[in-house]
Amino acid sequence: MDGPTSRASGEDDWVALTPDPLSVDRAATWVARPDCGAVVAFAGTVRDHAEGRPGVTELEYEAYESQVEPRLLAIAAEARKRWPGVGRLVLWHRSGTLAVAECSVVVAASAVHRSEAFDAARYCIDTLKHTVPVWKRERWEGGEDWGIDGRDVVEVGP
Repeated sequence: MDGPTSRASGEDDWVALTPDPLSVDRAATWVARPDCGAVVAFAGTVRDHAEGRPGVTELEYEAYESQVEPRLLAIAAEARKRWPGVGRLVLWHRSGTLAVAECSVVVAASAVHRSEAFDAARYCIDTLKHTVPVWKRERWEGGEDWGIDGRDVVEVGP
């Protein structure tokens, strides 16, 4: 079964940085609970182009490993403050080299109602992009370099 084999979490949060393939199905199945009527799952995949870089063949993700899981847990905690009806959360990110179409990030949320599940999942992926120290190196026809969409890492907060 694809996905992280261990987790840093509380009972209802599963966060991980892993070189292993990610499974959206596994994440969606894990977040489902009998008291939650909604499950939302998002998967980010490697695409075959980037701004000014046609023919992308792969991405390599590097991370400040000791900071990733604590920041993912902080995102989950903040999502729970904002949407008390959230049941379970998954925030997984890949590391290493990924080919086009491979899954690089998965966020899944369950909640009592769909609006909370959608809002929490969107918050988690958007906040992950700004607060978790993971960087990508793009390889394309004609070159390789760090992704041009990088941002300064900021703290998780309201």
